[in-house]
Amino acid sequence: MRLDKIIARSRIIDLRSLTLEAALGELLDVCIKRFPDLKRDVIFKGLLARESSMTTYLGLGVALPHVRVKTSRRYILAIGRSRAGMRHHGAMSEERVHLIMMLIAGESARDTLQVLASIGRLVREQELVDSFVHAPDLDTLYQRLLGGFGGMRPIQAQQNRVNRLMFRQAEHVAKGAGCSATMVFGDTFIGGVEPGFLRPKLKTILVTRNPIEVDEGESRFTDTIQVRSFSSQRLAQLRSALLVALTRGLISFNDRICCVGGITGSNQFDTIVVAEIEREFQTLLSGSATDLLPDDVKPEVLERVLAVATELAVEGREGRPVGCLFVVGDTTKVEEYTKPLVLNPFFGYKEEDRNILNPFMDETIKEFSSIDGAFVIRGDGVVEAAGSLIQATGNSYTLPSGLGSRHAAAAAISVTANCIAIAVSSSTGQVTLFRRGVLLPLTEKRR
Repeated sequence: MRLDKIIARSRIIDLRSLTLEAALGELLDVCIKRFPDLKRDVIFKGLLARESSMTTYLGLGVALPHVRVKTSRRYILAIGRSRAGMRHHGAMSEERVHLIMMLIAGESARDTLQVLASIGRLVREQELVDSFVHAPDLDTLYQRLLGGFGGMRPIQAQQNRVNRLMFRQAEHVAKGAGCSATMVFGDTFIGGVEPGFLRPKLKTILVTRNPIEVDEGESRFTDTIQVRSFSSQRLAQLRSALLVALTRGLISFNDRICCVGGITGSNQFDTIVVAEIEREFQTLLSGSATDLLPDDVKPEVLERVLAVATELAVEGREGRPVGCLFVVGDTTKVEEYTKPLVLNPFFGYKEEDRNILNPFMDETIKEFSSIDGAFVIRGDGVVEAAGSLIQATGNSYTLPSGLGSRHAAAAAISVTANCIAIAVSSSTGQVTLFRRGVLLPLTEKRR
């Protein structure tokens, strides 16, 4: 759904409160003024209960408290801004919350995790958050929120004759080479590709680190794939983007794709590449693209695990490289070949709270990534355990020299169970996917 559809000017306020509890009360009063049938005490207790079980602080001075209640409306969003800032138990001692986005979800809403994840991704950009906090008045804040939630960015892509010419030539190459689609790498432009800038005539997939949600009538892209940019090199996201497109069913094993992009942030297309899917993934697939993804693994779960793994590879933790392992799918079989190295930190929590699609899980996963062992994740995204020792063995796979025990465990469990294993190397920062013992490097090694 388009997030800008749930924003209302009447529910955007400047907060007077200096504590989170009081601020939630202010935001609830604004909601009840418009929807008097809401039960204030029930909602307030639900919000506080959520805060006590898991922090709703996202970082960068933004909190996203949320609750599910009985109401005929799918979503009610209220936004409060605090210029002075307030304390939040999930923030570091020197951090202050300046923006509170309170989401009330009805029990009939089935995509709450996706909505929370979309909001969470939006407010991960410091520049955009600062533009919200420092808006001169609430009317301006409302317009900036509409733009941000609608997929527009404050800085627009450079539009010039060369970029249009490069894109047209890419379409000519795609047609001449028998390509089934064109893939555009939007991070070439600061702020992303401006809607209406490119007018593709062929099936076109946009690859970007930021999701863009626009009405079908406004978007000329067939689909959008979100892939974290791990380097400034040309088409650095290519293999990960092709993998996501395969698992979504946007492209097939026998397709040929024409890709156009440039150096990240350069505002200039300068590269056209024709990629053959069979050649890229021939060692990984046994006949069809449907064989790549285990039956019980949802494509969006694999995408989210890849995003978290890539972020760990790029950022590390506290300035240090971090190596970790994710095992996704066929958890019943996987658990037969694992044992805990530590007490399971995810035991006893609700499935919704420990689902990797939940944006509040990002920091939790990253914090626990320093624990030896693997994350075991169900195909629907629920994290079953962390710190698990993989005890699968076998010799039906071959590893290149230089890969250690983490990669050997990933290869072995991917043979033993119908799962996907994703390893992050602590020494090189490379992210590698394993399926049936076959490895596929998704990112380049750090230099």
